[in-house]
Amino acid sequence: MTAIPLGTPRRLLEFTLDGEPVRAPEGSTILDACRSAGKDVPTLCQGDTLTPKNACRLCVVEVEGARTLAPACSRGAEEGMRVRTDTERVRHSRRIVLELLASSVDLSTTPGVAGWIEEYGAEPDRYGPDAARVEEEPRIDNTLYVRDYAKCVLCYKCVDACGDQWQNTFAISVSGRGFDARIAVEHDAPLTDSACVYCGNCIEVCPTGALSFRSEFDMREAGTWDESAQTATTTVCAYCGVGCNLTLHVQDNEIVKVTSPHDNPVTHGNLCIKGRFGYQHVQNRD
Repeated sequence: MTAIPLGTPRRLLEFTLDGEPVRAPEGSTILDACRSAGKDVPTLCQGDTLTPKNACRLCVVEVEGARTLAPACSRGAEEGMRVRTDTERVRHSRRIVLELLASSVDLSTTPGVAGWIEEYGAEPDRYGPDAARVEEEPRIDNTLYVRDYAKCVLCYKCVDACGDQWQNTFAISVSGRGFDARIAVEHDAPLTDSACVYCGNCIEVCPTGALSFRSEFDMREAGTWDESAQTATTTVCAYCGVGCNLTLHVQDNEIVKVTSPHDNPVTHGNLCIKGRFGYQHVQNRD
């Protein structure tokens, strides 16, 4: 029999979550514990394959004894702590964050946001027509993917995925400061003139649709994109011997995009240009 290596056992921490006793492995975050307990804590910038960035501040919770609200995505669980996820202070903070985001960028393709806005009673329109908005035309400068910065919430997930956490290409970063901060390639050049290697790992982690497959963008523009009519089938990439898993999203018998399972021990959701975009030959039925 083949021995299966086991990870180092972790001590279980006991603390209180919304008045109920819970246990979480040492090293877990409050958000990990909330999810294990079935608590729906909203977040945009947290990614299951990336180090928390604390950027969106949607996941804040109230920790007894703390002066400020704590970001659940990065605050570690501690023995004996008392956490509340749905106090009036927490709900007020989340409501304001949602209003500020929805009044400044287009969140129409962000999963879950419409439900959160309703749940927390957010009113983005109350800032009026003079609210500062990111008004940019989508950047379509290649045949593989589109950058629509009017939907960007500056969560930095694409920067981390392109940088030292995964791809190590460092093609994209934050340009400018304050209200002028934007995600950009060097010298704000077209993507074709940058260091981008078109792995698409930035698309994989983008929570708002600011980065999307060209196929998805075109279908949304044409009004034909329908996720309810799509099937997702996981297979193995045949381009090389690494064994990366691909999830093929198919609509009307056509592959519309390719993702990768985040729990795969080989790829952790990451692919190369061939795995993510090299499916066009399948569509050629001549």
